[in-house]
Amino acid sequence: MERQELMENVVKILDRKKATDIKVIEITDLTVVADYFVIATGTSGTHIRSLADEVEVEIKKQGCEPRGLEGKATGWILIDYGAVIVHIFTPDQRELFNLEHLWTDGKEVDISKFITE
Repeated sequence: MERQELMENVVKILDRKKATDIKVIEITDLTVVADYFVIATGTSGTHIRSLADEVEVEIKKQGCEPRGLEGKATGWILIDYGAVIVHIFTPDQRELFNLEHLWTDGKEVDISKFITE
């Protein structure tokens, strides 16, 4: 799966499962770690685990396995798909780690066409 398509599909899955404040930061020119960070918030630990599970299941159906998965027992779950790294936070953990601020040199991607308002 092409990296932009993967990013779009992750955003759509998170939106469908009621993640909030979904943001995508393109970091291609800043690091070799990934091309995109997808950042989203769930309402609770249970919700973020449900969001992560849904992303894993649906993206696997499309033929893409994660390289790594971290944080299932915490308030921050990270799913590494290589070019796309998914960060799913509880509200307090998202505020604490503030990845958007850490990656301000990245380019925020307009995802309005992938999500429902």
